[in-house]
Amino acid sequence: MDKSQVDAYLARIGAERPERPDAAALRVLQRAHLGAVPFENLSIHLGEPVLLTEEALLAKVVDRRRGGFCYELNGAFAALLTALGYRVTLLGGRVFFGERLGSPMDHLALRVDLDEPWLVDVGFGRFSHGPLRLDERGDQQDTAGVFRLSEHGEDLDVLQDGSLQYRLEPRAFALADFGPTCWWQTTSPESHFTKGLTCSLLTEDGRVTLSGTRLIRTAGEERQETELGEPEALEAYRKWFGIALDRLPVAPPAPAQPAG
Repeated sequence: MDKSQVDAYLARIGAERPERPDAAALRVLQRAHLGAVPFENLSIHLGEPVLLTEEALLAKVVDRRRGGFCYELNGAFAALLTALGYRVTLLGGRVFFGERLGSPMDHLALRVDLDEPWLVDVGFGRFSHGPLRLDERGDQQDTAGVFRLSEHGEDLDVLQDGSLQYRLEPRAFALADFGPTCWWQTTSPESHFTKGLTCSLLTEDGRVTLSGTRLIRTAGEERQETELGEPEALEAYRKWFGIALDRLPVAPPAPAQPAG
């Protein structure tokens, strides 16, 4: 990334260029990213390709002011952090679905090395709002909850409020290494990304999510759901997420229920 691209990315997330690449600035950048760039899988349902190159990710997140899912969001954020002087490593993870562990490489998270190593993740939807210490095994308080990293052999299990979220491998990967799993996630009928639509963003007091045409707003313990028509849903994408669409993504039909 050149200086103009860095400036454009910082403007996209509403953040100032940090004076130095330290932990305090990293925390500010992560929170700013979470509040500006939505976690969304719209490309899958709009028939758009998902390309894992730095150029494609920056064009989507910065130029087109879109979001993405883990490979895209953490891939783009890694490019920004690297350009700002941080030492960033891409880590592969396996997501927990209840007690079931997903496939290898079905999540991408970031390791950022300063005087100590940090876990940074802007691509997991509801997750920590700030960096987590990778070398800490006790509870870590965050505005999103209590996090803990627990060793599982050579890997690390990441828990949020006592619930397993994903398992991280410690070794480094290149962005292209996630290509095969990204292709599966965006094309397989078994992928949860192809089964449903989501667009979600952290807000000052909670979260706003558009799931298909259902708008969900949370603030503290309060939750409000509204079913929208097509014009209202298109306006909601623009109002809440800054995404201008000329048509709604096509949600997959609900599976047929067995007779009897």
